[in-house]
Amino acid sequence: MELGINRQYVLNTAKELLEFNSPSGFCFDIMDIIEKKAKGFGYNFEKTNKGCGIITLPGKSNEKVIGLSAHVDTLGAMVRSITSNGTLKFTLIGGPIVPTLDGEYCTIRTRDGKLYSGTFLSTSPAAHVFEDSSTKKRDPKNMEIRIDEVVSSKDDVKKLGICAGDFIFIDPKTTITESGFIKSRFIDDKASVAALMGLLELMSRENITPLYKTKIFISTYEEVGHGSAYIPSDITEMIAVDMGCIGDDLSCTEYDVSICAKDSSGPYDYNMTTALVNLAKENNIDFAVDIYPMYGSDVSSALKAGNNIRGALIGPGVHASHGMERTHYRGIENTIKLVYLYLTK
Repeated sequence: MELGINRQYVLNTAKELLEFNSPSGFCFDIMDIIEKKAKGFGYNFEKTNKGCGIITLPGKSNEKVIGLSAHVDTLGAMVRSITSNGTLKFTLIGGPIVPTLDGEYCTIRTRDGKLYSGTFLSTSPAAHVFEDSSTKKRDPKNMEIRIDEVVSSKDDVKKLGICAGDFIFIDPKTTITESGFIKSRFIDDKASVAALMGLLELMSRENITPLYKTKIFISTYEEVGHGSAYIPSDITEMIAVDMGCIGDDLSCTEYDVSICAKDSSGPYDYNMTTALVNLAKENNIDFAVDIYPMYGSDVSSALKAGNNIRGALIGPGVHASHGMERTHYRGIENTIKLVYLYLTK
């Protein structure tokens, strides 16, 4: 299927979003970027009380309202306490694979906006000093953050303005290769947000109107389970655009759009899922249908909150979720194509 997707716009948007810090609970700045992009394409944008974004595309018919969702919030950490020797203990935001944090750079943001760099480290960080440097369990109990300031006590750290509850931004290390791979933390789910922005760019540029009024819901608390507990009441069916899983007995690759038939919240709507599968088959889109037993989406939280909707889940295949993730442009492109078809055919 040929579609005039602006590849460079999608990749540039992905890079911009991936490099912008937005752990759950700290998404107001990045939502301003989303708002600017949506309004720049000529679409209405509004925010919910808790900071989620709603982008509205007028449709040829108002018989029903289609919802699309993607979450712009990411995993992260927060200062839990300050140790007597001037390091930081941390608590997790969402579920990053903690061993992958060992040695990662980070930024601590104080309540008054000061930024300090630091590094996640084991409490036995030196091979020349600690016998258990390679064997000690990497978890929050046995890890800390070394601050790049001249500090050696709790009081020294407090004088910097750092205190419990300050956000810790994990360096995403975003890289886009010439071969089309995107390597970064937090591709879940910023690749999907970039896909939806690419869809908006295409539909605005080509002056394409979806069959039905469409509302794109950009959620800000998905990683902690309540991103779309509230959605606009006129939405009748919703597709969560979120990462596809790779590995074990799954068939998805980084080049496919994943169609999830069931995750930990139960099966997705049979008829919606079938329609998506048929659209992919009929238009030669690379796709995979899989089951994700350790997964939940914005549609999951919307349903659990009692919203009267039908729901489905799709997204680009992402390798090594909640660690150092990777996907390929082709997976994002196939996701854009499938969403486009669902809205227009």
